[in-house]
Amino acid sequence: MNLWSNIINKPEKKVLISNFLALGVVQGLNFLLPLLVVPYLLYTLGVEIFGLLAMATAFSSYFMILSDYGFNVTATREISIHREDSEKLNEIFSAVMIIKVFLMFIGFSILLLSLWLFDNLGEDALIYLLTFGMVIGQVLFPIWFFQGIEKMGYIAILNIVAKFLFLIAILIFVQDKEDAYLVPIFNSLGFIIVGIISLIYIYKKFNIRFVWQPYSLLKEYFLLGWHIFLSHMAVLLYTSSNIFILGIFTNHMVVGYFAIADKIISALVSLGDILNQVFFPYLSKKWEESRTNYYQVFYKIFKGMVVGMTLITFIVIWFAPNMILLLSGEEIQITVELLQIMSLSLILFPLGGLFSQAFVTQQHNVYVTKSTFWTLLVNVLFVGILVPLYGVYGLAIAIVLVQIFHFYLNYLYFIRLQKGTLCVE
Repeated sequence: MNLWSNIINKPEKKVLISNFLALGVVQGLNFLLPLLVVPYLLYTLGVEIFGLLAMATAFSSYFMILSDYGFNVTATREISIHREDSEKLNEIFSAVMIIKVFLMFIGFSILLLSLWLFDNLGEDALIYLLTFGMVIGQVLFPIWFFQGIEKMGYIAILNIVAKFLFLIAILIFVQDKEDAYLVPIFNSLGFIIVGIISLIYIYKKFNIRFVWQPYSLLKEYFLLGWHIFLSHMAVLLYTSSNIFILGIFTNHMVVGYFAIADKIISALVSLGDILNQVFFPYLSKKWEESRTNYYQVFYKIFKGMVVGMTLITFIVIWFAPNMILLLSGEEIQITVELLQIMSLSLILFPLGGLFSQAFVTQQHNVYVTKSTFWTLLVNVLFVGILVPLYGVYGLAIAIVLVQIFHFYLNYLYFIRLQKGTLCVE
């Protein structure tokens, strides 16, 4: 409680509230509007096609992580530190954008190769190609820049307009199963439009200029994000990949039932992600000022997240039938049960991001890699055993068990760093 009162009373910390509200709008719409359109898509396209769209989105997530390459953490930190140096900002912005575009083309090449090699993907090639537009939009949208300078309010309105246009377009033009391809088109256009306008805004408002950077500097920024990239890719492997594994052992119908519950969980997890993104630049500055003060603030945020997400977990368990009824138009018992099981992971999901950012702040990125690598192996073990035995329920249970292990490992690493830091200080 003291943390929140301090934020309200101190002018320098009021920026956190402004950024939280702005980022809350941005991230909230990214998850809320798809949730709002789910009932319509289920009614119009059916559970099976809905499952296909979920698999295509999950597949594109690999390329979004590839092109992002951890810059949402490393570039945010660099921007935060050098926000008053215009020449340095131009350097960071240009280097990051060059690398992201390069990685995007690599991702597109991998997509084309996958569609050619695997018949089950090639049969729905159009859906997968159109969904890749989300990757293009993410590359164009430098949200890491706005987070670093703590000016998230600039992009909130833009996102509201783009997302609502996406929702309206879906409701107007998607009328039957033959229109399924329009869903990824409109979704991708929303990402791309926001990206283009944000680049124009950065150019005019912050006088940021694109300047080609030498190979040595590009290599430096590339290596800076390596551990975070490995971490994010590993996280994706034990989240989105699970949908593919489920599809192998079941079918699109079961994937669709799972995807409904998963969308609700993702939307709620985003609440913790918003807090992580808002507090990251703030905690980075605290680390530079005082190690002791940093840990005091960190634990207050940690406790606040645990209390808040625990409350949300109980609400989800109690109202799960109502949520599924509202979302799908019918009370799908299997989805209700999946949502109740997976809700137990809500408490731990955001804490993983909080610890990862702490490791980056303390310049121990290797712990991010270690944590996610071991978690990936444990995920493969749990999913490989539980899904063949218990199907979709096994996957839900595995998700909870994996998050417990991930939290435990992160906590051990964090305590080790804390003891070493305070001893030195």
